Amino acid sequence: MNIGVIFAGGVGMRMHTRGIPKQFLKVNGKPIIVHTVEIFENTSEIDAVVVVVPNDSMPLMANLVSKFNLSKVRNIVSGGNTGQLSIFSGLKAAKKMSNSEKDIVIIHDGVRPLINGDVINNNIQSVKEKGSAITVAPAKETLIIVNNDQKIESVLARDKSRIAKAPQSFYLHEILDIEEKAIASGKNNFVDSSTLMAFYGKKLFTVEGPYENIKITTPDDFYMFKALFDARENAQIFGI
Repeated sequence: MNIGVIFAGGVGMRMHTRGIPKQFLKVNGKPIIVHTVEIFENTSEIDAVVVVVPNDSMPLMANLVSKFNLSKVRNIVSGGNTGQLSIFSGLKAAKKMSNSEKDIVIIHDGVRPLINGDVINNNIQSVKEKGSAITVAPAKETLIIVNNDQKIESVLARDKSRIAKAPQSFYLHEILDIEEKAIASGKNNFVDSSTLMAFYGKKLFTVEGPYENIKITTPDDFYMFKALFDARENAQIFGI
């Protein structure tokens, strides 16, 4: 099986929304989380989807699954106190429907709706051929590393620099084993799954994705998504 775990367990403090988590903000009459889930819904290689949301948003998510006929969503689970714990919650739900050591999990941000089926399929194929797959985009600007005093320690070569994005894909049993190991030792706040895997010395391989594959975190991101979404719609209408 290929299982999507889409986590949207945050409440969007940086979005400054009034009472509604950012993943439920609407663009063209449809919540961001639905835009994201629909990409998985329409990708033939995906067999099932688990959605992770805040506990008090579970009824709302269930209504959206029904309203938009998201038939691949097999489970909706409550998120944890950190992003890592929210992912862990989704992985445990995926494990309950897993039937093979070869099952692959595609972990994705619920507020990252500008991917496509090719990116998902390339992640799955990369896991099969190489191992853990991380969607990336080329760095358009030079990246630097600084110390606590903001002194530059190194300047990275742009042609070898990549920006880590999502989805991030793994054999389900492998990422779940590492999550359990980390949490058992008190490590529960890794920024993402690739950082967690790298910490434990696991090999990671890259999959090229679109640069516009942004995570909607701030109001600027929201308006950028809306503009890009409208541009895609116009391209379809006018055959651009």
